[in-house]
Amino acid sequence: MEHPENSAEYAGLQVNSGVEQPSIINPYLKRNRFRRRELSVGEMVEGIVKGDVTILSQAVTLIESVNPDHQAKAQEVINKCLPYSGKSVRIGISGVPGAGKSTSIDEFGVHLLKEKGGRLAVLAIDPSSERTKGSILGDKTRMEKLAIHPDSFIRPSPSAGSLGGVARKTRETIVLCEAAGFDKIFVETVGVGQSETACHSMVDFFLLIQVAGTGDELQGIKRGIMEIADGIVINKCDGDNVDRCQMAATNFRNALHFFPMPESGWTPKVLCYSGFYGTGVKEIWDMIYEYFDFVKANGYFDYRRNEQSKYWMYETINEQLRLNFYHNPRIREQLQLAEQSVLQGQKTSFVAAQDLLEIYYRDNVITRQLDNE
Repeated sequence: MEHPENSAEYAGLQVNSGVEQPSIINPYLKRNRFRRRELSVGEMVEGIVKGDVTILSQAVTLIESVNPDHQAKAQEVINKCLPYSGKSVRIGISGVPGAGKSTSIDEFGVHLLKEKGGRLAVLAIDPSSERTKGSILGDKTRMEKLAIHPDSFIRPSPSAGSLGGVARKTRETIVLCEAAGFDKIFVETVGVGQSETACHSMVDFFLLIQVAGTGDELQGIKRGIMEIADGIVINKCDGDNVDRCQMAATNFRNALHFFPMPESGWTPKVLCYSGFYGTGVKEIWDMIYEYFDFVKANGYFDYRRNEQSKYWMYETINEQLRLNFYHNPRIREQLQLAEQSVLQGQKTSFVAAQDLLEIYYRDNVITRQLDNE
Protein backbone atom coordinates (compact mmCIF):
# COMPACT_ATOMS: atom_id res chain seq x y z
CA MET A 1 0.00 0.00 0.00
CA GLU A 2 1.38 3.49 -0.97
CA HIS A 3 1.65 6.02 1.86
CA PRO A 4 1.80 9.71 0.71
CA GLU A 5 3.30 10.58 4.07
CA ASN A 6 6.57 8.97 2.92
CA SER A 7 7.13 11.54 0.13
CA ALA A 8 10.08 13.93 0.39
CA GLU A 9 7.94 16.97 1.17
CA TYR A 10 7.04 15.46 4.55
CA ALA A 11 10.50 15.49 6.07
CA GLY A 12 10.93 13.51 9.26
CA LEU A 13 7.72 11.51 8.79
CA GLN A 14 7.74 7.89 7.71
CA VAL A 15 5.05 5.22 7.81
CA ASN A 16 6.01 1.55 7.70
CA SER A 17 4.32 -0.61 5.10
CA GLY A 18 3.30 -3.18 7.71
CA VAL A 19 3.25 -6.92 7.50
CA GLU A 20 1.34 -9.21 5.13
CA GLN A 21 -1.94 -10.41 6.59
CA PRO A 22 -1.94 -14.16 7.31
CA SER A 23 -4.49 -16.48 5.71
CA ILE A 24 -7.70 -17.06 7.63
CA ILE A 25 -7.24 -20.81 6.98
CA ASN A 26 -4.63 -22.69 8.98
CA PRO A 27 -2.07 -23.88 6.39
CA TYR A 28 -1.05 -26.74 8.68
CA LEU A 29 -4.56 -28.13 8.96
CA LYS A 30 -4.97 -31.51 7.29
CA ARG A 31 -8.49 -31.68 5.89
CA ASN A 32 -8.74 -35.46 6.09
CA ARG A 33 -7.33 -35.62 9.58
CA PHE A 34 -10.72 -35.72 11.33
CA ARG A 35 -12.58 -37.89 8.85
CA ARG A 36 -14.49 -40.59 10.70
CA ARG A 37 -13.58 -44.14 9.81
CA GLU A 38 -16.44 -45.96 8.12
CA LEU A 39 -17.62 -48.89 10.19
CA SER A 40 -18.22 -52.31 8.69
CA VAL A 41 -21.58 -54.05 8.97
CA GLY A 42 -20.26 -56.35 11.70
CA GLU A 43 -18.81 -53.46 13.74
CA MET A 44 -22.04 -51.50 13.40
CA VAL A 45 -24.22 -54.41 14.52
CA GLU A 46 -21.89 -55.18 17.43
CA GLY A 47 -22.00 -51.54 18.59
CA ILE A 48 -25.79 -51.39 18.32
CA VAL A 49 -26.30 -54.59 20.31
CA LYS A 50 -23.98 -53.23 23.02
CA GLY A 51 -26.17 -50.12 23.27
CA ASP A 52 -23.69 -47.61 21.81
CA VAL A 53 -25.92 -44.63 20.94
CA THR A 54 -23.23 -43.04 18.75
CA ILE A 55 -23.12 -46.07 16.47
CA LEU A 56 -26.91 -46.31 16.67
CA SER A 57 -27.17 -42.73 15.39
CA GLN A 58 -24.78 -43.53 12.54
CA ALA A 59 -26.87 -46.56 11.60
CA VAL A 60 -30.09 -44.49 11.58
CA THR A 61 -28.39 -41.94 9.31
CA LEU A 62 -27.33 -44.80 7.05
CA ILE A 63 -30.85 -46.21 6.64
CA GLU A 64 -32.27 -42.72 6.00
CA SER A 65 -29.83 -42.18 3.13
CA VAL A 66 -31.16 -42.50 -0.42
CA ASN A 67 -27.76 -43.61 -1.76
CA PRO A 68 -28.20 -47.15 -3.22
CA ASP A 69 -24.86 -48.28 -1.72
CA HIS A 70 -25.90 -47.05 1.70
CA GLN A 71 -29.27 -48.74 1.33
CA ALA A 72 -27.66 -52.12 0.62
CA LYS A 73 -25.43 -51.81 3.69
CA ALA A 74 -28.36 -50.61 5.81
CA GLN A 75 -30.43 -53.66 4.89
CA GLU A 76 -27.61 -55.93 6.04
CA VAL A 77 -27.46 -54.11 9.38
CA ILE A 78 -31.25 -54.34 9.81
CA ASN A 79 -31.35 -58.04 8.98
CA LYS A 80 -28.62 -58.84 11.53
CA CYS A 81 -30.33 -56.70 14.19
CA LEU A 82 -33.74 -58.27 13.59
CA PRO A 83 -33.23 -61.24 16.01
CA TYR A 84 -32.61 -58.76 18.84
CA SER A 85 -35.76 -56.69 18.16
CA GLY A 86 -39.45 -57.01 19.01
CA LYS A 87 -39.09 -56.83 22.79
CA SER A 88 -40.30 -53.28 23.38
CA VAL A 89 -43.60 -51.47 23.80
CA ARG A 90 -44.17 -49.06 20.95
CA ILE A 91 -46.33 -46.01 21.55
CA GLY A 92 -47.34 -43.58 18.84
CA ILE A 93 -48.11 -40.01 19.89
CA SER A 94 -49.95 -37.77 17.48
CA GLY A 95 -52.05 -34.64 17.46
CA VAL A 96 -52.71 -31.33 15.76
CA PRO A 97 -49.86 -28.77 15.53
CA GLY A 98 -49.50 -26.92 18.82
CA ALA A 99 -51.20 -29.58 20.92
CA GLY A 100 -48.06 -29.93 23.06
CA LYS A 101 -46.74 -33.27 21.82
CA SER A 102 -43.05 -32.64 22.52
CA THR A 103 -43.66 -31.10 25.95
CA SER A 104 -45.98 -33.99 26.83
CA ILE A 105 -43.41 -36.57 25.70
CA ASP A 106 -40.89 -34.97 28.06
CA GLU A 107 -43.27 -35.48 30.99
CA PHE A 108 -44.44 -38.91 29.80
CA GLY A 109 -40.89 -40.17 29.36
CA VAL A 110 -39.55 -38.98 32.70
CA HIS A 111 -42.57 -40.47 34.50
CA LEU A 112 -42.21 -43.79 32.67
CA LEU A 113 -38.49 -44.13 33.34
CA LYS A 114 -39.00 -43.26 37.00
CA GLU A 115 -41.89 -45.70 37.53
CA LYS A 116 -40.95 -48.58 35.21
CA GLY A 117 -37.21 -48.20 34.63
CA GLY A 118 -35.63 -49.50 31.43
CA ARG A 119 -34.53 -47.36 28.48
CA LEU A 120 -36.55 -45.04 26.27
CA ALA A 121 -36.05 -44.06 22.62
CA VAL A 122 -37.99 -41.11 21.18
CA LEU A 123 -38.29 -40.91 17.40
CA ALA A 124 -39.47 -37.37 16.67
CA ILE A 125 -40.59 -36.68 13.11
CA ASP A 126 -40.34 -33.09 11.92
CA PRO A 127 -42.11 -31.79 8.79
CA SER A 128 -39.90 -30.94 5.81
CA SER A 129 -40.39 -27.79 3.78
CA GLU A 130 -41.95 -28.29 0.38
CA ARG A 131 -39.87 -25.36 -0.92
CA THR A 132 -36.41 -25.83 0.56
CA LYS A 133 -36.75 -29.54 1.54
CA GLY A 134 -35.18 -28.67 4.90
CA SER A 135 -36.38 -29.36 8.44
CA ILE A 136 -35.81 -27.50 11.70
CA LEU A 137 -35.53 -30.71 13.78
CA GLY A 138 -36.21 -28.68 16.91
CA ASP A 139 -38.47 -31.05 18.84
CA LYS A 140 -35.59 -32.05 21.08
CA THR A 141 -35.34 -28.51 22.48
CA ARG A 142 -38.73 -28.98 24.16
CA MET A 143 -37.63 -32.24 25.80
CA GLU A 144 -35.30 -30.64 28.35
CA LYS A 145 -35.52 -33.42 30.94
CA LEU A 146 -35.25 -36.36 28.56
CA ALA A 147 -32.41 -34.71 26.63
CA ILE A 148 -30.11 -35.07 29.65
CA HIS A 149 -31.52 -38.33 30.99
CA PRO A 150 -28.91 -41.14 30.83
CA ASP A 151 -31.48 -43.78 29.82
CA SER A 152 -33.11 -41.88 26.94
CA PHE A 153 -32.25 -41.49 23.27
CA ILE A 154 -33.92 -38.80 21.15
CA ARG A 155 -33.63 -38.97 17.38
CA PRO A 156 -35.25 -36.20 15.30
CA SER A 157 -35.81 -37.12 11.65
CA PRO A 158 -37.23 -35.16 8.70
CA SER A 159 -40.43 -36.39 7.09
CA ALA A 160 -38.70 -35.75 3.71
CA GLY A 161 -41.94 -35.74 1.77
CA SER A 162 -43.19 -38.98 3.30
CA LEU A 163 -46.93 -38.96 3.90
CA GLY A 164 -48.66 -40.38 6.94
CA GLY A 165 -47.06 -38.27 9.65
CA VAL A 166 -43.87 -40.36 9.98
CA ALA A 167 -40.52 -40.50 8.22
CA ARG A 168 -39.69 -42.87 5.39
CA LYS A 169 -37.54 -45.16 7.53
CA THR A 170 -39.16 -44.91 10.96
CA ARG A 171 -40.10 -48.59 10.94
CA GLU A 172 -36.48 -49.68 10.42
CA THR A 173 -35.28 -47.22 13.04
CA ILE A 174 -37.57 -48.89 15.58
CA VAL A 175 -35.86 -52.23 14.87
CA LEU A 176 -32.41 -50.74 15.48
CA CYS A 177 -33.50 -49.04 18.72
CA GLU A 178 -34.95 -52.30 20.02
CA ALA A 179 -31.72 -54.12 19.17
CA ALA A 180 -29.81 -51.45 21.11
CA GLY A 181 -31.75 -52.35 24.26
CA PHE A 182 -34.45 -49.69 24.29
CA ASP A 183 -37.53 -51.42 25.67
CA LYS A 184 -39.82 -48.39 25.29
CA ILE A 185 -40.26 -46.59 21.97
CA PHE A 186 -42.12 -43.31 21.46
CA VAL A 187 -42.92 -42.28 17.89
CA GLU A 188 -43.92 -38.62 17.74
CA THR A 189 -45.56 -37.77 14.43
CA VAL A 190 -45.65 -34.43 12.69
CA GLY A 191 -48.69 -32.25 13.41
CA VAL A 192 -51.27 -34.37 11.60
CA GLY A 193 -54.76 -34.00 10.24
CA GLN A 194 -57.56 -36.50 9.68
CA SER A 195 -55.92 -38.81 7.14
CA GLU A 196 -52.25 -39.08 8.19
CA THR A 197 -52.41 -42.37 10.04
CA ALA A 198 -49.29 -44.35 9.03
CA CYS A 199 -47.94 -44.22 12.59
CA HIS A 200 -50.76 -46.55 13.65
CA SER A 201 -49.25 -49.31 11.52
CA MET A 202 -45.98 -49.45 13.49
CA VAL A 203 -46.97 -49.00 17.15
CA ASP A 204 -48.81 -51.01 19.81
CA PHE A 205 -50.72 -48.09 21.33
CA PHE A 206 -51.79 -44.97 19.43
CA LEU A 207 -52.28 -41.92 21.66
CA LEU A 208 -54.03 -38.89 20.19
CA ILE A 209 -53.40 -35.54 21.88
CA GLN A 210 -56.11 -32.93 21.47
CA VAL A 211 -56.75 -29.45 22.81
CA ALA A 212 -60.02 -27.79 23.71
CA GLY A 213 -61.79 -25.90 20.95
CA THR A 214 -60.90 -28.12 17.97
CA GLY A 215 -64.51 -28.94 17.08
CA ASP A 216 -67.79 -30.42 18.22
CA GLU A 217 -69.18 -33.95 18.04
CA LEU A 218 -69.51 -33.73 14.25
CA GLN A 219 -65.79 -33.04 13.89
CA GLY A 220 -65.09 -35.87 16.32
CA ILE A 221 -67.03 -38.55 14.46
CA LYS A 222 -65.29 -37.95 11.13
CA ARG A 223 -63.45 -41.03 9.93
CA GLY A 224 -59.68 -41.03 10.00
CA ILE A 225 -57.31 -40.52 12.86
CA MET A 226 -60.06 -40.44 15.50
CA GLU A 227 -61.28 -43.98 14.87
CA ILE A 228 -57.82 -45.57 15.13
CA ALA A 229 -56.85 -43.91 18.43
CA ASP A 230 -56.52 -46.28 21.39
CA GLY A 231 -56.64 -43.35 23.79
CA ILE A 232 -57.47 -39.64 23.52
CA VAL A 233 -56.05 -37.07 25.94
CA ILE A 234 -56.91 -33.38 26.21
CA ASN A 235 -53.82 -31.29 26.92
CA LYS A 236 -53.47 -27.87 28.58
CA CYS A 237 -56.04 -28.64 31.26
CA ASP A 238 -54.83 -25.99 33.68
CA GLY A 239 -55.72 -22.52 34.89
CA ASP A 240 -58.93 -21.09 33.45
CA ASN A 241 -58.90 -23.71 30.68
CA VAL A 242 -60.06 -26.59 32.90
CA ASP A 243 -63.77 -26.20 32.15
CA ARG A 244 -63.19 -26.02 28.41
CA CYS A 245 -61.05 -29.17 28.52
CA GLN A 246 -63.68 -31.05 30.50
CA MET A 247 -66.33 -29.98 27.97
CA ALA A 248 -64.08 -31.11 25.08
CA ALA A 249 -63.53 -34.47 26.78
CA THR A 250 -67.31 -34.93 27.09
CA ASN A 251 -67.72 -34.13 23.38
CA PHE A 252 -65.09 -36.68 22.41
CA ARG A 253 -66.60 -39.36 24.62
CA ASN A 254 -69.97 -38.77 22.97
CA ALA A 255 -68.37 -38.93 19.52
CA LEU A 256 -66.67 -42.25 20.27
CA HIS A 257 -70.07 -43.89 20.76
CA PHE A 258 -70.71 -43.47 17.01
CA PHE A 259 -67.68 -45.55 16.03
CA PRO A 260 -67.90 -49.34 15.69
CA MET A 261 -66.08 -51.42 18.31
CA PRO A 262 -62.35 -51.75 17.45
CA GLU A 263 -60.89 -55.14 16.53
CA SER A 264 -59.07 -55.22 19.84
CA GLY A 265 -62.33 -55.04 21.78
CA TRP A 266 -60.90 -52.12 23.75
CA THR A 267 -63.05 -49.03 24.27
CA PRO A 268 -60.85 -45.91 23.93
CA LYS A 269 -60.81 -43.62 26.94
CA VAL A 270 -60.70 -39.81 27.04
CA LEU A 271 -58.62 -38.14 29.77
CA CYS A 272 -57.50 -34.59 30.60
CA TYR A 273 -54.01 -33.54 31.73
CA SER A 274 -51.49 -30.73 31.66
CA GLY A 275 -48.20 -31.45 29.91
CA PHE A 276 -46.69 -28.18 31.14
CA TYR A 277 -47.40 -28.84 34.83
CA GLY A 278 -47.23 -32.64 34.61
CA THR A 279 -50.65 -33.21 36.21
CA GLY A 280 -52.73 -36.21 35.12
CA VAL A 281 -49.76 -38.07 33.62
CA LYS A 282 -50.05 -41.03 36.00
CA GLU A 283 -53.68 -41.62 34.97
CA ILE A 284 -52.65 -41.70 31.31
CA TRP A 285 -50.03 -44.38 31.96
CA ASP A 286 -52.45 -46.39 34.03
CA MET A 287 -54.76 -46.36 31.00
CA ILE A 288 -51.96 -47.39 28.60
CA TYR A 289 -50.83 -50.34 30.72
CA GLU A 290 -54.43 -51.36 31.29
CA TYR A 291 -54.73 -51.52 27.49
CA PHE A 292 -51.60 -53.68 27.20
CA ASP A 293 -52.90 -56.12 29.80
CA PHE A 294 -56.21 -56.28 27.93
CA VAL A 295 -54.85 -56.93 24.42
CA LYS A 296 -52.20 -59.40 25.60
CA ALA A 297 -54.88 -61.38 27.41
CA ASN A 298 -57.15 -61.68 24.36
CA GLY A 299 -54.28 -62.29 21.86
CA TYR A 300 -54.75 -59.06 19.88
CA PHE A 301 -51.26 -57.78 20.75
CA ASP A 302 -49.48 -60.54 18.79
CA TYR A 303 -52.10 -60.44 16.04
CA ARG A 304 -51.50 -56.73 15.49
CA ARG A 305 -47.72 -57.16 15.38
CA ASN A 306 -48.13 -59.83 12.66
CA GLU A 307 -50.51 -57.63 10.65
CA GLN A 308 -48.06 -54.75 10.86
CA SER A 309 -45.22 -56.93 9.55
CA LYS A 310 -47.35 -57.93 6.59
CA TYR A 311 -48.34 -54.33 5.92
CA TRP A 312 -44.73 -53.16 5.86
CA MET A 313 -43.75 -55.98 3.52
CA TYR A 314 -46.13 -54.54 0.93
CA GLU A 315 -44.99 -50.99 1.68
CA THR A 316 -41.37 -52.03 1.11
CA ILE A 317 -42.33 -53.61 -2.24
CA ASN A 318 -44.02 -50.36 -3.30
CA GLU A 319 -41.04 -48.26 -2.26
CA GLN A 320 -38.48 -50.49 -4.01
CA LEU A 321 -40.52 -50.49 -7.21
CA ARG A 322 -40.70 -46.71 -7.15
CA LEU A 323 -36.96 -46.33 -6.51
CA ASN A 324 -36.12 -48.88 -9.21
CA PHE A 325 -38.32 -47.03 -11.69
CA TYR A 326 -36.66 -43.64 -11.14
CA HIS A 327 -33.12 -45.09 -11.11
CA ASN A 328 -33.65 -46.86 -14.43
CA PRO A 329 -31.24 -45.30 -17.03
CA ARG A 330 -33.83 -45.33 -19.85
CA ILE A 331 -36.43 -43.66 -17.63
CA ARG A 332 -33.95 -40.96 -16.67
CA GLU A 333 -33.37 -40.25 -20.35
CA GLN A 334 -37.05 -40.13 -21.24
CA LEU A 335 -38.33 -38.32 -18.14
CA GLN A 336 -37.36 -34.81 -19.28
CA LEU A 337 -38.75 -35.44 -22.76
CA ALA A 338 -42.03 -36.62 -21.24
CA GLU A 339 -42.19 -33.50 -19.08
CA GLN A 340 -41.70 -31.26 -22.08
CA SER A 341 -44.38 -33.06 -24.10
CA VAL A 342 -46.85 -32.54 -21.23
CA LEU A 343 -45.94 -28.86 -20.78
CA GLN A 344 -46.27 -28.21 -24.51
CA GLY A 345 -49.67 -29.86 -24.62
CA GLN A 346 -48.55 -32.69 -26.92
CA LYS A 347 -49.57 -35.39 -24.42
CA THR A 348 -51.76 -35.58 -21.38
CA SER A 349 -50.18 -36.43 -18.03
CA PHE A 350 -51.79 -39.87 -18.06
CA VAL A 351 -50.57 -40.77 -21.56
CA ALA A 352 -47.03 -39.59 -20.78
CA ALA A 353 -46.99 -41.67 -17.59
CA GLN A 354 -48.27 -44.72 -19.45
CA ASP A 355 -45.57 -44.34 -22.11
CA LEU A 356 -42.86 -44.19 -19.43
CA LEU A 357 -44.24 -47.29 -17.73
CA GLU A 358 -44.26 -49.18 -21.05
CA ILE A 359 -40.61 -48.22 -21.60
CA TYR A 360 -39.81 -49.44 -18.08
CA TYR A 361 -41.63 -52.78 -18.57
CA ARG A 362 -40.06 -53.33 -21.98
CA ASP A 363 -36.58 -52.55 -20.66
CA ASN A 364 -37.03 -55.08 -17.83
CA VAL A 365 -38.18 -57.77 -20.26
CA ILE A 366 -35.13 -57.21 -22.49
CA THR A 367 -32.84 -57.29 -19.44
CA ARG A 368 -34.29 -60.65 -18.31
CA GLN A 369 -33.90 -62.11 -21.80
CA LEU A 370 -30.23 -61.07 -21.92
CA ASP A 371 -29.65 -62.56 -18.46
CA ASN A 372 -31.20 -65.88 -19.57
CA GLU A 373 -28.98 -66.04 -22.61
